Amino acid sequence: MSEHLGLRTVGDLLHHYPRRYAERGELTRLSELPLDEHVTVVARVHDARVHKFNRGKGQRLEVTLTDGSGRLQLVFFGRSVHFHQRQLLPGKRGMFAGKVGVFNRKLQLSHPDYKLLDEESDQETVEQFAGALLPLYPACKQLSSWSIEQSVGMLLSALDATSWRGLTDPLPDALRGQRGLIPLPEAFEKVHRPRSKTDIAEARSRLKWDEAFVLQVALARRRAKETELPAVPRRPTPGGLLDAFDERLPFTLTDGQREVSREIFADLATEHPMHRLLQGEVGSGKTLVALRAMLATVDAGGQAAMLAPTEVLAQQHHRSITEMMGELAEGGMLGGAEQGTKVVLLTGSMGAAARRRALLDLATGEAGIVVGTHALIEDKVTFHDLGLVVVDEQHRFGVEQRDALRSKGKQPPHLLVMTATPIPRTVAMTVFGDLETSVLDQLPAGRSPIATHVVPVKDKPHFLTRAWERVREETEAGHQTYVVCPRIGDDEETTAPKSAGRKRASSDEAAYAEEGLDGIPVDEADEGADSDEKRPPLAVLDIADQLASGPLAGLRVAALHGRMQPEAKDEVMQRFAAGELDVLVATTVIEVGVNVPNATGMVIMDADRFGVSQLHQLRGRVGRGSAPGLCLLVTDMPQESPARARLEAVAATLDGFELSRIDLEQRREGDVLGQAQSGVRSSLRMLAVIDDEEIIAEARDEATALVAADPDLTEHPELRTALDALLDEEREEYLDKG
Repeated sequence: MSEHLGLRTVGDLLHHYPRRYAERGELTRLSELPLDEHVTVVARVHDARVHKFNRGKGQRLEVTLTDGSGRLQLVFFGRSVHFHQRQLLPGKRGMFAGKVGVFNRKLQLSHPDYKLLDEESDQETVEQFAGALLPLYPACKQLSSWSIEQSVGMLLSALDATSWRGLTDPLPDALRGQRGLIPLPEAFEKVHRPRSKTDIAEARSRLKWDEAFVLQVALARRRAKETELPAVPRRPTPGGLLDAFDERLPFTLTDGQREVSREIFADLATEHPMHRLLQGEVGSGKTLVALRAMLATVDAGGQAAMLAPTEVLAQQHHRSITEMMGELAEGGMLGGAEQGTKVVLLTGSMGAAARRRALLDLATGEAGIVVGTHALIEDKVTFHDLGLVVVDEQHRFGVEQRDALRSKGKQPPHLLVMTATPIPRTVAMTVFGDLETSVLDQLPAGRSPIATHVVPVKDKPHFLTRAWERVREETEAGHQTYVVCPRIGDDEETTAPKSAGRKRASSDEAAYAEEGLDGIPVDEADEGADSDEKRPPLAVLDIADQLASGPLAGLRVAALHGRMQPEAKDEVMQRFAAGELDVLVATTVIEVGVNVPNATGMVIMDADRFGVSQLHQLRGRVGRGSAPGLCLLVTDMPQESPARARLEAVAATLDGFELSRIDLEQRREGDVLGQAQSGVRSSLRMLAVIDDEEIIAEARDEATALVAADPDLTEHPELRTALDALLDEEREEYLDKG
């Protein structure tokens, strides 16, 4: 058990809850059996015969039942054939339950549940069997749901009142009574052996509260601990760098940007580290808000570092920051402003001389702001006085990487993490109240709407022809278009079609610490198997050639992907930004941060191979100017498939927060304590973040009050025990790093 499902202790088995319950169905006469429904019949065995097949290598048992009104065939395969043959002797009467199927024009039940009856069995016994709720457990090939049910049943039968007294109950009695929750032993009995749907509801309510409350206590204690950490307050200087920057802005900040800035500045002024999440729609001006926070930090004598997931994005941020700051970004340089500071770039591909200069500027404090990739995390990078860390697209970095950058401060620096569309773990942690949250949901003036349409090439092939016509129309109107593909397609790349939807192809994406988060859900990967087996995912290099010589012949088409040299990537992006290219065929390297206001069109090939959040990010690259944007989601998934439903959801709304909820509901939230992404089972077994927001919010209030009154949990030893079980050393460290 332990090897495949992590079931090592009695507690593990008790907490291995059924994922759903099957009902055997109403008692049914054999002459009235409905196809494809679960039924229970009471009948006698007429005959039972073993047949061999596959040249004698396989065998099946066929059993014929009769109840006087009709006949029904049972079929069993595999090693259990002879066991069932010894049980199901002609003349035996029993109850048989399963789903009605048909084979060779005969109705049959395949591997049904059954219970043999003696002649004295009463009607009540029969009805209890027919009406029972059958727990179906998360299982594996080595351990079936049936085996787990038997093991749990034996365990519950063996636990008497004395044994239950040793069970750790994390909920204080007063809280349980106030909320009307059943005792824990009763909850285990009802979740594993329910007599009714009411039993299941009562058990689930109690067990959800256990999970929510214990985790909320862990997060409340962490919040309390963070308020005790020392940090240097960073207050902007009147008439300093921030004021000079605001004066040169050619536009007015939105009300949302002003309000969020006030929240951030209030946090920066405190003597404990800020730990804030900045959520904002694509194009809502998060980067500007973050830059103002960095300038306030520099005003206060500190340094600020912005961590970006790719070199393209780091270069883009560095370029846009220096352009917005102008002479303020040339502090200490000839022609630089008096209040200015130096803004440096640090990436892994920089030349040795430029790298040495950047490192020296950081160590001496001459550079107040640095923008970089993972290169910022290296040991040789030192800061004079790191006061603020800004992490862009927070989900692209592992906790350890963020922590490595934060540890470069003499005291813990303030931390601001940004994301355009919260991915599941971010949403989960936000709902759990672990991060202080700021939201930018107001787009700046001048941003245009984006129309999104699904292009179903298998159902309507002519739609793709029309898509390329639309690209030409955008070009003729003086605009530009992105075409996005899932993979690169060069000779170095090996493709694995079945997994291509779940993992992004470019080398930029390969560097991401939590790359798999935005891919297709595991249980959806197989849905496109037929399509996947016919062809690998579409590739940038192939599509670029096909478009340039086919439907977009005559237009200026170029390719961009993560395996290109940094200089080549930068050159292509600059040519596209300057309007020297009409169509840019790219991987998701353009997903975040790329800002070309004249780009109005986007065609996403094999769109079903991308996650909801990723599609929304990509779509945010268009409609950034005065002209409206157009996003076409090309797919060959059939209309009834889950993948197609995801695309229709993206097309139906521009609300990134709503899409993040759809994403979360489809794929669950992973492990909010951080281990599910490395294959360890989630700490959430009953609780669903989106569905149970109300329980989570109430548990947070209760936990905060309890921790405030008893920080060390000295009056709640059972809660402390439950907390220790939840937070092993690795998870405790994960929470501490944030």
